[in-house]
Amino acid sequence: MEGDASKSEDEDTVPVKIGIIGEANLDTPIYLTERMEYAVCTPFGSPSDVIIDGQIEGVNVCLLSRNGRQHDIMPSNINYRANVWAMRKMGCTHILVSNTYSSLRDNIQPGMLVVPDDFIDNTTRRAQTFYDGAKGSPLGVCHVPMAPAFCDRTRKHLLNAAQELEFPTRSTATVMTIEGPRYSTVAENNMYRKWGADLLSMTLCPEATLAKEAGILFASLGLVTNMECWCAKQPNATTHEIIYIFKKQAEHLQRVMVSAIKSIAEEDWSEDILKAKILVCSNFANSK
Repeated sequence: MEGDASKSEDEDTVPVKIGIIGEANLDTPIYLTERMEYAVCTPFGSPSDVIIDGQIEGVNVCLLSRNGRQHDIMPSNINYRANVWAMRKMGCTHILVSNTYSSLRDNIQPGMLVVPDDFIDNTTRRAQTFYDGAKGSPLGVCHVPMAPAFCDRTRKHLLNAAQELEFPTRSTATVMTIEGPRYSTVAENNMYRKWGADLLSMTLCPEATLAKEAGILFASLGLVTNMECWCAKQPNATTHEIIYIFKKQAEHLQRVMVSAIKSIAEEDWSEDILKAKILVCSNFANSK
């Protein structure tokens, strides 16, 4: 009887599959086994690149380069909806994203890792929802709540992994997503600081919102690459310098990701996955 109960419990457990969206060439030096590449079709067009499917430490994962593997897609032209929908289509229960952040605060310095807990979306040109009434989109409207902005339980796994590896990590921060590709002015920096933003990104939104609409547990692990221009103590970093800092610290990001992936897969997420889907259904409006 005990064996039957154990079997029944295992059958009720939803298998974890983790999507990873990040910078170009994020699959190296990550050791990926059972590697396959898929050109995924979505109702919203093609994702930024092929989806790389495989396993990391025995955990099923999907990898996607947000800007394309040649880094040739600017932030506002990224097809965020196709990217997230492709992860959903591949069966991902979680999405972990890596982002580069620039700092608006003295106590958040370049080289630090950050696991943000909130965001401000200041973009204006990006499709924000799957439920837009267009042909091929899901019917109805989804008024998805965004508090909390990220999955707290998934965030804790990223934080624990970073702490175990003894990397300097910020456990809370509010990220402002700007349109880009240009950097901000000093006046804009000062305004964002007054609004409560700690960091700037060009890619966090609308990924976070779309993942919530897709019923996927979502968290971000960011690397602070530079101080924003409000900080007169440091010269403005060039794009080449920012890329250099990212490449120098990329291994830290990947080590944290791999450790978090392993620990996430060791737990039962069935209830959280169900709640994420119920959240969408309970905030869905459709007269039919």
